[in-house]
Amino acid sequence: MSRKLFLSFLFTLILLTASAQQRLTYQIYSLGSNNGDTTFVELQRYGQQTKFQDVNVFQGDLIPGISEDITYVNYETDSAYFQMKFADGDSYFASFPLSSNIQFSEEGSEKINGYECKKYRTSINSNTIEVWMTESLGYDAMPTISRGVLKGVMVRQLINGNRMFELRSIKKDKKIKKEIIPSEMGQRVAPRDIDKISKDKLIIKTPIFDKEQIHFSEIEKFTGEIPYDTVIHFAYGTLILKRVQLENLPEHYSYFIEVEEQSNGDAYDRSGSIFVIPTDRELSLKDALIDSIQLLHSYTDRRDITYRAIKLEDDFLPVVELMRFFTPFGVNHFNDRVRIDGLEWSDVAYYKQDVTDVAKHLRGDVLIGAFIGNYDGGGHKLSLDLLAYPGDYSWDLSQNDDWTLPLFNTCNVMEMAGQHYGRMFKTDSLTVEFELPENVENLRLRYISTGHGGWGGGDEFNPKENSIIIDGEKVFTHTPWRCDCATYREMNPVSGNFWNGQSSSDLSRSGWCPGTATQPVYFDLGFLKAGKHTITIAIPQGDDEGSSFNHWMVSGVLLGTLE
Repeated sequence: MSRKLFLSFLFTLILLTASAQQRLTYQIYSLGSNNGDTTFVELQRYGQQTKFQDVNVFQGDLIPGISEDITYVNYETDSAYFQMKFADGDSYFASFPLSSNIQFSEEGSEKINGYECKKYRTSINSNTIEVWMTESLGYDAMPTISRGVLKGVMVRQLINGNRMFELRSIKKDKKIKKEIIPSEMGQRVAPRDIDKISKDKLIIKTPIFDKEQIHFSEIEKFTGEIPYDTVIHFAYGTLILKRVQLENLPEHYSYFIEVEEQSNGDAYDRSGSIFVIPTDRELSLKDALIDSIQLLHSYTDRRDITYRAIKLEDDFLPVVELMRFFTPFGVNHFNDRVRIDGLEWSDVAYYKQDVTDVAKHLRGDVLIGAFIGNYDGGGHKLSLDLLAYPGDYSWDLSQNDDWTLPLFNTCNVMEMAGQHYGRMFKTDSLTVEFELPENVENLRLRYISTGHGGWGGGDEFNPKENSIIIDGEKVFTHTPWRCDCATYREMNPVSGNFWNGQSSSDLSRSGWCPGTATQPVYFDLGFLKAGKHTITIAIPQGDDEGSSFNHWMVSGVLLGTLE
């Protein structure tokens, strides 16, 4: 080989080696957008291997569970790897071939940003994808391989004529390592599991109860300070309580509670409640549980029935009801007792409810309780999880401006410890005095109401109008009624079956069905000014029948935001 030819070869080799280490930067933005809606993707290349990931996507303190997502491509072996790296040290990856079933049609050539490009078009799930590729650079590089792989370097991609993905720069970078794809990327998972892992990491899940028994039994009375993370039984075992320390999360989080219930021997539909005991004032239901219900404020109706711990006082806040639920007739425990053609009994009653509007009571030192009214030695098994879902990536607590004031709750969660049913509506109404601060806006009433009296003429089976009276004036009416109870037949194996083929669990009821949760209703109180007010609940409760009686479980919490 001549000296001239050798030098030419050496020069070409140096150029090829230098060009093998490159950093390509792409910008993603919406056409015509002026709101700064833009992100960048950085692609590193060494020979036939590439690595790309978003850069500068998030600013400031971030929520937990966000992963660093990296995609590696080996064009020589026709393979790709997607890796998620989490701050807690967990790392997962999935591998998949580059080839795909996405078919592109070639639509001629164009010069884009100085590059001679071939234009391609395809449609994915009714989305039109246009891609411009150049082969003039002599290598392959695409930062969007999930939408198919084409020959060359991607210069531009346009989605639905609006969302732009454009090459902004190509720079040499000698710091890029030759082995761009690492030999260790964490735990290998199937590609279909990647999305689930990513979402599960973002959800903050706090287990509260795990198949905890709620039943009627002689139990040793608990006294003293309630410890953290310990389930304690009260009211002859029909009420369970746990003290937990919950993190103060940004306002963009949505809170849900998830409940599972199974019969452990009790065959009947029972009233249940998931609640928080506020301890902001001198007295709380905690004092009654540890000592006696007699410690708390009482109210006596015209029939000389005394009710305790049911409404707001200067030194007392009633419990905040997260969920009112009703057990079905014997789910799981009695599934083998009755067989009906065409029906397969459920193994569990499942309830999930959004409780974001009372998230203020789910921060810091929290007492969470669950109650199922029953007199059965086996009773029920209940599990409860608290789930928090982020709505943003920012960890900003400065916007938490929610305000609440618990007003009343006649759900007698201490029934077996002397707290009476809400029977006052037969002769009385329930009136609560409260004071609205100056700086509260967007005021609403969160109201839950269910009627009970389990015979043909009882309030359970007859619609009754609830009147909401503010400062002496009736401003709202609400008639709680559920006529979809037959939907939940599969959860009620020992519901009574009538001669006409109907089940007792099918019957419509005053705001509830066996096996369901009763949803709150909301009333706008934005017209109220700061100062003292009264709220009155009036219900035309029906007559008692022998030893049977009607009663109403109503709970109300004021919701607002602070200026």
